[in-house]
Amino acid sequence: MPRIISILAILFVSMFALDSFVPGLTIWQQLGAFIMHLIPTFVLTAFLLVAWKWELVGGVLFLVTGLGLSPFVFLLNYNRNHFSVGASIGVIMMITFPFVVVGILFLVSHYLKKKNHPELHIES
Repeated sequence: MPRIISILAILFVSMFALDSFVPGLTIWQQLGAFIMHLIPTFVLTAFLLVAWKWELVGGVLFLVTGLGLSPFVFLLNYNRNHFSVGASIGVIMMITFPFVVVGILFLVSHYLKKKNHPELHIES
């Protein structure tokens, strides 16, 4: 379940890169902006690859990312658009909260596997 949610959340975040295609810029400027906008996608995909192999480390990465970015996303959204606090919290729930949930699910999965199959977890 955490893998599916993280893939969907990463795809959702990736959609924001599409706003780099605007009239008036050359194709190279647009492609450059598109790649720059995809940097969060690349980072989150790397986190997913880590979590796929090491659920504990990946869970911590996703949890810290979701919780750590929440205040920044909230303030950016609130200051830029002068939304209400409730609307800004709604944006947080859509953008960063899925990564908090994914982090928690990876951690729970790690500890359940460790509890149910201690022979599979050899610390290296």
